[in-house]
Amino acid sequence: MTRSADHHVPVSSHHHDHHDQHDRHDQHDPLVARVERFSREVLLPRAVETDRHGVTAGTITALGSLGALNHLAPPEFGGAALGRAADRRLHELLAHACFNTWLVWAQHAPTVERVARLHAEGARHPWADRVLRGEVLVGAGLSDVRRFPGRCIAATRSGDGWRFGGTLSWVSGWGLNSVLVLAAVEAASERVVVALVPVGDRLKASALDLAAVAGSRTRRVLLDDVEVPDAYVLTVQPLAEYRAADRSQASDARPHVFGLARRVLDELREESGTDVLVERWAPRVAELRERAYALADEALGAGDHRHRLRERLAVKVAAGETVSALSRALLVARSGRGLTADNTAQLHARSALFVQVQGQTAEVRSAQLASAAAQVPGVPGPSAL
Repeated sequence: MTRSADHHVPVSSHHHDHHDQHDRHDQHDPLVARVERFSREVLLPRAVETDRHGVTAGTITALGSLGALNHLAPPEFGGAALGRAADRRLHELLAHACFNTWLVWAQHAPTVERVARLHAEGARHPWADRVLRGEVLVGAGLSDVRRFPGRCIAATRSGDGWRFGGTLSWVSGWGLNSVLVLAAVEAASERVVVALVPVGDRLKASALDLAAVAGSRTRRVLLDDVEVPDAYVLTVQPLAEYRAADRSQASDARPHVFGLARRVLDELREESGTDVLVERWAPRVAELRERAYALADEALGAGDHRHRLRERLAVKVAAGETVSALSRALLVARSGRGLTADNTAQLHARSALFVQVQGQTAEVRSAQLASAAAQVPGVPGPSAL
């Protein structure tokens, strides 16, 4: 099922424990422990219901009370200033318990880190204090920059600020967000303007009938000539620079994929006849996780967006194929009952489909399609990369 990716990402001969030894200390962080318990006791039992009816305001309030809405903020704002390993662990825990809740939360969390970094550099923003204190939930509309010069959000200079216009393809957490982080392109100068903008009446949402992450409150949002004062702007940077950073981040296998994979493995363990399957796939997931994090850390340390990019892409593709294979295996293990809409096999299969396209750049898509072509038995195909 993952022949092509296996060629590029071999599994080491030793098995890994359910949690890697090097980040076991994260379990002792009080915030991580609180989120783990909340995820296990509250989010997990409601995952199917959440997928059907949507993430609730109560869930977001609860995450805030746990400290999970400003876990990357500095202590002066009541934040935990968690490190990278602990942050990854939170992503894994939430995705493991409820993929819809993870998606809504995951739009918010990186913005807190961005605002904290800019605040440390002396920048001030009207919403910074509330964001850093975890008092508001931030939504995100960033991915349409990838479509420039086609359909994307346009930024037009206007007095002491900008005007943003166009349609955001995807905003999760709609109705829960007080503010959105938006990226728009000024075509003439090919600059990307990233701003933190409050939700107002010039942002008009329309429903998306999604087959996956249906409970994530994801909407298509029209920006009707939205006024963006300079005070709302976080960064202005060249398009090429923005795209290089975006391509780099999108080329890494992210923690939520491993959280979802572990959820499916946990459920496979409860089915009959799956012992050999779990015995073979569990170390595969652990190996991919370790490789993904090590490569991402190495690239960050090197300060080079293209550092070992082919290897990082190979791991990302392999991780996506792995979670897809596991979700199919869970469906097979449950036979016909796995086809009912309220069965978690269906929920996880749909989430695995989302993993295939989330954060998908042209390079990622090409690698995925090449890998799929290479898996046809007996037919020579291109390399996965």
